[in-house]
Amino acid sequence: MNRKLKGYTQNSLRERVAGADPYQLIQMLMAGALDNLNYAKGAIERKDLEKKGLFISKASNIIESLRTSLNNDVGGDVANNLGQLYLYMNETLADASRNNDIEKLNEVHGLLSQIKSSWDAIPVSAREEAESQSNRASAVGA
Repeated sequence: MNRKLKGYTQNSLRERVAGADPYQLIQMLMAGALDNLNYAKGAIERKDLEKKGLFISKASNIIESLRTSLNNDVGGDVANNLGQLYLYMNETLADASRNNDIEKLNEVHGLLSQIKSSWDAIPVSAREEAESQSNRASAVGA
């Protein structure tokens, strides 16, 4: 990618992040992880082990960010279970990286795609209520 295009893309991403609400940020993180999983598959197929490691690392870091952003006080069992699933995904990614295993990448991609589909389907009213609850919980804990 040439420098001007790369600069434009980075500026565009910064603008999208700056204007995003927490729900949209999670959507963007999930989409980024899925993209990196796809890139990692391509790198394995091309036997580009350096790029494979880079893309799996990026996907793993995003998944870890998703896990640490969970609010167990508000999300309860759902947040706890999702946190365990994110841990499983990262363990599976570590195995995929060690063994150049596209099937394990596909497994994580499938799991994350299901989570993202559910996330994308959350109605605006439920998102607003969840954000309100989170804000109340933060105010109580402050």
